[in-house]
Amino acid sequence: MTGVLERIRAEARARPRRLVLVEGGDERIVAGAARLAALGLADVTLLCDPEVVAATAARAGVDLGQVAIADPQSPESVERTREALIAARGERLAPVEARDLARDPLYQAATRVRAAGADCMVAGAVRTTADVVRSALWLLGRAPGITTVCSFFLMVMPPRDGAPERVLTFADCGVVPDPGPEQLAEIALLAADRHERLTGETPRTAFLSFSTHGSAEHPKIEKVRHALSQARAARPDRAFDGELQVDAALDAEVAGRKAPESAVAGRANVLVFPDLDAGNIGYKLVQRLAGAAAYGPILMGLARQATDLSRGCSTEDVVNVSTIACALCPRRD
Repeated sequence: MTGVLERIRAEARARPRRLVLVEGGDERIVAGAARLAALGLADVTLLCDPEVVAATAARAGVDLGQVAIADPQSPESVERTREALIAARGERLAPVEARDLARDPLYQAATRVRAAGADCMVAGAVRTTADVVRSALWLLGRAPGITTVCSFFLMVMPPRDGAPERVLTFADCGVVPDPGPEQLAEIALLAADRHERLTGETPRTAFLSFSTHGSAEHPKIEKVRHALSQARAARPDRAFDGELQVDAALDAEVAGRKAPESAVAGRANVLVFPDLDAGNIGYKLVQRLAGAAAYGPILMGLARQATDLSRGCSTEDVVNVSTIACALCPRRD
């Protein structure tokens, strides 16, 4: 393997993080856990009933010898999670709800990350995005100064016709249905930072719309313009532009006609979609019709790293999304 994924794997191997997975009844998760551990990409703990894990591993034909198995029904784990939920939620969480959620491996995984017993958690092969985000938001919270928990997909276009691999970051394609201007600006700032960290490239961020530089007028376009203004004010060192149609953002010839003065148009590598409809449709079209690999949704904006998986993920997706999550989080010894 060459390209961005090998770069990310090298980062993960250099400083293996402590990763918690929870869906041990799913063969994709169990096989992914075994591969992550065998490749030295993470120190993996599978938080699931040991008998369920053993049966799943037998069905998948994998050896979990290098993966730690933790029983979520152990009294210590349940009580630790209950106390964390009460500390995090206070009176907003009824005692009976805290007791019930404390037995949920998803909340136990978040508690481990919260208490520095793990560096990151990954779930979502079975559980919904809403479940994963709620557990992370409640127990990990937002990063300082951040108001929006959102996500990105790392989109990897394979080499073609002699051209090298092309890597794009798409945001937000998984969490925020209709971001306001402030949220859209924050999504762009977070996505640009993660693109640079994962790829080593200078991010060039396009705020997408159905208009390019005033070719149309509509309240939805105004939202994008306001978001652009806020992103530029927050990070004048970054290259942001908008509003841009997607062809103007990605195609140099089109950009030369529609936005000739832009430092981003025609060369964008971070695409910020105006809402979740556009983002979700956009990444799936590129994945299904252009053959791009789509890794995510990787959560952004949390105080600690947690990440979602698509419920349609493969074992390879589990390995790669988990590796990306590990590469993004600092090792806390």
